[in-house]
Amino acid sequence: QVQVVESGGGLVQAGGSLRLSCAASGRFSINVMGWYRQAPGKQRELVATITSGGRTNYADSVKGRFTISRDNTNKNTMYLQMNSLKPEDTAVYYCNVVSSVYDLNYWGQGTQVTVSS
Repeated sequence: QVQVVESGGGLVQAGGSLRLSCAASGRFSINVMGWYRQAPGKQRELVATITSGGRTNYADSVKGRFTISRDNTNKNTMYLQMNSLKPEDTAVYYCNVVSSVYDLNYWGQGTQVTVSS
């Protein structure tokens, strides 16, 4: 059984920083890991992704402020370092994991990030 668990959300003032973590467990091989977010009344949107080879992709709105990475010793653990946070970054952030076989998608339960102005 695959489990995806996020942590690290919270309340921060504009200009501050937070680091989100995502841990995936289970008997499967991961192809891509990513962060998505959903603000109230809006659709879920891509924030950043990282492949098993380390290639990264970012939404234009977070480029230069957010950094996605995978743990060097445990490749099933991923981080999102968020700097220079803005009120518009407020959302529930979800971890997404895509398996190497059949491209199955797994989602975490989400973690709330709130940025006050």
